Amino acid sequence: MSESISSGSTRSAGAPAWRPTMTIADHIIIDDEGRALTEPLREDIRLLGGLLGDMVREHSGDEVFDLVENARIAAFRIRRAEIDRDTLADMFADVDLSVAMPVIRAFCNFALLANLAEDIHRERRRALHVRAGDPPQDSTLAATYAKLADAGLTDAEVGQALADATVVPVITAHPTETRRRTVFEAQNRITELMRFRSRTELTPAEEAEVLEGLRRQILTLWQTALIRLERLNIKDEIRSGLRYYDAAFFEVVPKINTGVRAALRSAYPNAELDDDPMLRMGSWIGGDRDGNPFVTDEIVEMATTLAARTAIGHHLSELRLLAEELSMSSRLMSPDEAIYELGGVDREDPAADEPFRVALGKIRSRLVATAADMFGEEVMKASDLLEVDGAEPYSDAAALLADLDIVDASLRSTHDDIIADDRLLMLREAVRTFGFNLSGLDMRQNSDMHEEVVAELLAWAGVHPDYASLDEAERVEILTSELTARRPLTRPDAELSELATKELNIVRAAAKAVRTFGAESVPNYVISMCTSVSDMFEPMILLKEAGLIDIDAETGKLSSSVRIVPLFETIEDLQQGAETLLAALDIPLYRDLVDGQAGMQEVMLGYSDSNKDGGYMAANWALYRGELDLVEAAKKAGIRLRLFHGRGGTVGRGGGPSYDAILAQPPGAVQGSLRITEQGEIIAAKYAEPVVAERNLETLLAATIESSLLDVEGLGDESEDAYGNMDEIATLARSAYSKLVHETPGFVEYFTTSTPLSEIGALNIGSRPASRKQTEKISDLRAIPWVLSWTQSRVMLPGWYGTGSAFEQWVGDDEQRLDTLRRYYEKWPFFRTVMSNMAQVLAKSDMGLAHRYAQLVPDETLRDTVFGMIVDEHERTIDMYSKITGTDDLLSDNAALKRSVYNRFPYLEPLNLLQVELLRRFRAGDDEPRVRRGIQLTMNGLATALRNSG
Repeated sequence: MSESISSGSTRSAGAPAWRPTMTIADHIIIDDEGRALTEPLREDIRLLGGLLGDMVREHSGDEVFDLVENARIAAFRIRRAEIDRDTLADMFADVDLSVAMPVIRAFCNFALLANLAEDIHRERRRALHVRAGDPPQDSTLAATYAKLADAGLTDAEVGQALADATVVPVITAHPTETRRRTVFEAQNRITELMRFRSRTELTPAEEAEVLEGLRRQILTLWQTALIRLERLNIKDEIRSGLRYYDAAFFEVVPKINTGVRAALRSAYPNAELDDDPMLRMGSWIGGDRDGNPFVTDEIVEMATTLAARTAIGHHLSELRLLAEELSMSSRLMSPDEAIYELGGVDREDPAADEPFRVALGKIRSRLVATAADMFGEEVMKASDLLEVDGAEPYSDAAALLADLDIVDASLRSTHDDIIADDRLLMLREAVRTFGFNLSGLDMRQNSDMHEEVVAELLAWAGVHPDYASLDEAERVEILTSELTARRPLTRPDAELSELATKELNIVRAAAKAVRTFGAESVPNYVISMCTSVSDMFEPMILLKEAGLIDIDAETGKLSSSVRIVPLFETIEDLQQGAETLLAALDIPLYRDLVDGQAGMQEVMLGYSDSNKDGGYMAANWALYRGELDLVEAAKKAGIRLRLFHGRGGTVGRGGGPSYDAILAQPPGAVQGSLRITEQGEIIAAKYAEPVVAERNLETLLAATIESSLLDVEGLGDESEDAYGNMDEIATLARSAYSKLVHETPGFVEYFTTSTPLSEIGALNIGSRPASRKQTEKISDLRAIPWVLSWTQSRVMLPGWYGTGSAFEQWVGDDEQRLDTLRRYYEKWPFFRTVMSNMAQVLAKSDMGLAHRYAQLVPDETLRDTVFGMIVDEHERTIDMYSKITGTDDLLSDNAALKRSVYNRFPYLEPLNLLQVELLRRFRAGDDEPRVRRGIQLTMNGLATALRNSG
């Protein structure tokens, strides 16, 4: 199969065509059985696509509809190699913007609808397996419980491994996730209609009603702007992150927590598992100021306050519904005395005929009083304030839970367990899980900023005039001395720089949140680009100034509810992370702080910058090696270690299936606790509605429990040899990657001109700048724009480049070495996951489309040089993948993605080609607002369709 690919309408006269010998379609194999299994999916896509087409024709006219339809047909013909890309590209050459914009919107909306169809198809397939009585599938909790049973674990082993077990997905912002609440609501309504249609035997009238409902919602989507006109700001991102609680988390998280606790206690009754929720939520939105100048004390206050209002609002709503449901009369049942005492009434009082309603009314009054106390009466509804009636506010969420426990015990005293185990159980679990703070807001800042601010504070206080000039030992000595001094470094009227004033105000806002909403409102302080002990101690100075670190007057020991979390990001930092941590723990002041936090030290691992620094394979191995070293360091120091995985959506930023990724961690790296970032369109894909959210959260818990209790590495006595071999392969991979990214003259120019990088900053996408500094250095570029740019241009470079060369060089002509890699693929989850994730990226890459973007590079020699290196490595990587795995099918182990790529990736063709066309116009000086908006829409549409763009 061959394909003629040239630069179409943008090519210069005589530009040579580039012809790959094979396309990615040749590496995605769909047999007859696969086609049969996906027929219901294709039917759903045809239905939704047809209804969308009707809306396009009716509301944008025949010209737009015809172009959409012709582009769709041409895209599939390109995949079948019946035509070349020039045919489709020529359709869009100099297309009028009045036509181009609705065409872009059509394909963007189709991506949304296709996502829904795929999610519903996965549900359908899972239901078929369950009804057929098949064994539970891997990554489900049912399968995990079966594996634990087969392992013959004792109650003591389970209790020890899962003591204080914690799994925390941390929601973070992302520049491609700019969809509005209205769009989400329409999507959810379409999902429910499609589920109803799929599961119900409909009469003709019901079928017509469902189709009419689908038309109505798709019309709403068609006439609703998918993205905002104004630049997304942090306040928008905060509100966007909170929408997932009402959409899914409030329903799903308590359900999962109660289910896991009940299942484990039933199987291991003597494991002494406590009531603490295993699954909690975290957030970076509003607290992550690394490279984001728009995070201020006002933003921190807004993020923590809105989160608390969301939590308490949920609890109030559930209390109202609960009071409506618990209508039991004392004339028909006899609850214990505690429920009357809680309600403040006598058993004989006629007003106490419905004692549960009375008690719940008192609880609700106290919670309304709590909200008024926290947020001010001016933000409360007048009807809610009427309920206060002198009620005493709750001191904390534990006090509310204690009252709800009384209601629970009273119901059970009258054998009403079935009622207690419904809404009341979920509310009690919600209070345990979300408290009054909803989620923990992490604070994050770059170590360079800490150094600058601390240097200014020390100079202002007369401690040292030039802290930055000191070596590491001198810095640690000064910082240690200051941290044990009870006096502050500053005072309220101190005249400080804008940066120092801002940073101090931010940590003071965090301290206010802790005082108001509880310690869990701001549980962690993450230090980006952490390379030393002084980097860890500098933010502690700021926390001390704000009162978040206290000093015991008698013992002189430090205490804090906020954990210090070093973030090791580059490959060198990962390699030295354990040494840095041990050096900090050797200092009594810091060891006392950790001991006071239950002996738990959290360390964050940076997937993004390590990848940008050294490439895919080198970064993945540096992370694995770094985790091994950290686990050993924790054992040596006698502390508990919790790893925080800074994974992005793409494989180049640590993405890929969460279950496989967690099982691929080295031995001892999980230990019942895990935190993991969830970003952008990944959040929408995983958590936009309850069914999908439950499945994805269940996956995180299943993998964490298995990694904590079972031997999942599988290498046995071969581990040391495997580690040594991977050291060599990673070194080769980094060298190949560096040769392109760091050593090729003009590479930065190629990158910035062949991708939409510059437009990410220019087109108001996201709330933060694309770079930490005003620079063109790759090292200063933020990881999201780096990955997003390569993803949009379909090169996907961060997810594979350098790996093929490394394998090829390491194997050489040695068949035994190739057999070694094949053995690793069969038995080592880490290696298998690295290969599988890379294959997913390769399946989404397209060198033909990448060639279109390459034509945007003005320097023809540079273009040919760099693109030639990329193409050669791409072919080499696919070839080595096939040799190691024994298959030419890149998606042989991922049926869901195979369906997606095969059935709907041709629909991405028009978005990519239109993006190139609009980029060409934009860079030629066409600053028409619709050109800008069109580029932004294509970015959003491609991110939606790829489902893990950054």
